[in-house]
Amino acid sequence: MLTIQGLTVRLGGRTILDRASATIQPGSKVGLIGRNGAGKSTLMKAIIGELEPDDGAIEMPKRTRLGYIAQSAPAGAATPFETVLAADTERAALMAEAESCEDPDRLGAVYDRLIAIDAYTADARAARILIGLGFDEAMQAMPLDSFSGGWKMRVALASLLFSAPDLLLLDEPSNHLDLEATLWLESFLQSYPGTMVVISHERDLLNNVVDTILHLQGGKIALYAGGYDAFERQRAERAAQMAAAKMAQDAQRKKLADYVARNSARASTAKQAQSRAKMLAKMQPVTAMMEDPTLSFGFPDPDELRPPLITLDLAATGYSAEKPILRRLNLRIDPDDRIAMLGRNGNGKTTLARLLAGQLATSEGGMTASGKLKIGYFTQYQVEELPSDSTPLELMTRAMPGKTPAAVRAQLGRFGFSGPRAESKTATLSGGERARLALALVTRDAPHLLILDEPTNHLDVDAREALVQALNDYAGAVILISHDRHMVELTADRLVLVDGGTAKDYPGSIEDYIDFVLGRNQPKGDAGKGGKGSGKGGTKSREDMKALQKAVSEAESAVGKAEARLAAIDAALAGTGKPAADLAGLGMAELGRQRREVADQLAAAEARWIEAGEKLDAFMN
Repeated sequence: MLTIQGLTVRLGGRTILDRASATIQPGSKVGLIGRNGAGKSTLMKAIIGELEPDDGAIEMPKRTRLGYIAQSAPAGAATPFETVLAADTERAALMAEAESCEDPDRLGAVYDRLIAIDAYTADARAARILIGLGFDEAMQAMPLDSFSGGWKMRVALASLLFSAPDLLLLDEPSNHLDLEATLWLESFLQSYPGTMVVISHERDLLNNVVDTILHLQGGKIALYAGGYDAFERQRAERAAQMAAAKMAQDAQRKKLADYVARNSARASTAKQAQSRAKMLAKMQPVTAMMEDPTLSFGFPDPDELRPPLITLDLAATGYSAEKPILRRLNLRIDPDDRIAMLGRNGNGKTTLARLLAGQLATSEGGMTASGKLKIGYFTQYQVEELPSDSTPLELMTRAMPGKTPAAVRAQLGRFGFSGPRAESKTATLSGGERARLALALVTRDAPHLLILDEPTNHLDVDAREALVQALNDYAGAVILISHDRHMVELTADRLVLVDGGTAKDYPGSIEDYIDFVLGRNQPKGDAGKGGKGSGKGGTKSREDMKALQKAVSEAESAVGKAEARLAAIDAALAGTGKPAADLAGLGMAELGRQRREVADQLAAAEARWIEAGEKLDAFMN
């Protein structure tokens, strides 16, 4: 049980948490939510002991193993696979001791513990987690320093999941993931056996994984049963109740005040009036649930252009003319298009976005764009690179030369930067405010095409809903790259799958694609990189899919059997429990020989499982 009792935390003279209290039951899956800047990360840091509270306490069982991702990503010459395995420090220490221990009693205890913590299945478990997060077999063997910061954070997440702490703490775990890896993470967390607290603004993750919402607002925390949709319903009901209570209290206050005013001067009623005055003074006001009035997105509508805006004809592009990343691109973008790009990170979604934005050229084929086309291109780099010593007003004034101060402030006002907020230093803005400022800058000249590459990473749930509404009200074309499938579902009416070195329209819905990725249905027609006459063997057949799924199932079954056999041999070596019938009476040398043989079988089965999984994934995409 995790108990937060009267917790108060002040930072820089500001009260972040104000006598906050909550009790989290063992095994609960809790979604910690709140507006940006409400104090979610502060609460999590207090739980892990990184912040000392000014008052109150956090209590949990003494031997609780906490798991939390550090801010710094892992680095060095170690591989992702080695890094993940090393995350289970107890296993690593016991394995080393088993190699050198000469005391039979201690060796038996070491083997008992290794079996208890499922140590001999560690390689397979580590590989499964890394594959789920997007690392194929080759990537698992590359040095960490060869990866970008986002991929290194995936390794950090894999290490945390592998260590399987009693209390798992996750702060925006999907920020560095694509849609496919996010779906895998949800599946993993759904079956996680320990207690979990996750900070997330992903509505689908909060609905599909957590069973309790911990809402942080105004320094206080409140528990709600169920996922995010259930929380919204309960919050709406609570808001209605509070509004009614406030109206009733306001009426009572007015009545008391009137009585005091009319009767204070009369000797016969002075005591009653004095009593009511005391009652009025002690009455605690009912506070209405307030929404942030500064939350705003408003994209200026562009001038009309005739279709198409952009046409790609057998185009190829990349960062080197000799090695294009994408080929055979045949796409047409019209003024009313709302397109979401699908596909794993690394497949070329950002490359295609940069081509459409005019930042990359074609090395083959052709690209035709309307001469008057204006494009707004948003990326996370723009958010991170905003100069900290400037104000939104200064940045927008520089970005809109020749425009009147009224026009500059009008553009800022569309995104919630009115009055003093427009003159605050960028360094003081929250992540969500910086994202809104970057969006305000890229849309300052009313673009005809808006390209958004992961626009929600710094936005809370309410801000995401506001962005969805603004995009639906926007009169231009939209191309969206996002792992937030709620946003994709509500915004996009056309899906483009970037995979296999090209990009093609995906014929189904986002739900069809999710089912497709998770193997819950069969591929439709020419979806994915194959399709009719694609050179990959023609139309993907139901029989082919079943054969690949069977190969994965058989390989996974072989892994399970080998792991079980290995555990039985280890138990016989340690002399614990009753040995299997065919192992009884065997000497240490023979048991050792059989263990090596089964270990080789396990390694071969794992290799088949990984290979079969990669083939199935490639087939489905």
